[in-house]
Amino acid sequence: MAFQTHRSSGNSRGRTRTPPMSEINVTPMVDVMLVLLIVFMVTAPLLTVGVQIDLPKTKAKILQGQDEPLAITIDAQGQVYLQDTEIDIEGLVPRLRAITDNNPDVRIFVRGDASVNYGRVMEVMGTVNAAGYKKVALVTQQQKKRRRKKKSRR
Repeated sequence: MAFQTHRSSGNSRGRTRTPPMSEINVTPMVDVMLVLLIVFMVTAPLLTVGVQIDLPKTKAKILQGQDEPLAITIDAQGQVYLQDTEIDIEGLVPRLRAITDNNPDVRIFVRGDASVNYGRVMEVMGTVNAAGYKKVALVTQQQKKRRRKKKSRR
């Protein structure tokens, strides 16, 4: 709620002082919020797992979950990454146990490049499964639906 005060000065010449403005200017705040919105919109897609791979495409449904799963990525050269960190297959299980506090109920997603050898993906999954982790899933990219062209009748 804004209010204004009027002061009468001792001048008899008719000069009046303008009252101070007591309204809040929200324009700078809106400008800052819009810039932050744009920054977050641009950076949000980049915050996924950082190793770039070409996931195979399937028609499977998307899994819903509350907690953030661990991601193991296998790139086109067969190199294994835990989240964004490159790791050898022998060091994978001790690192998983340290991260998960030896909790076998943690969800682990295995992301394999479409061009990587299937045996390499199975080797990583077998290693994780043999360590006692039972919630291991393969990640794929959802296939885009194709439009069927209608054949013209003649």
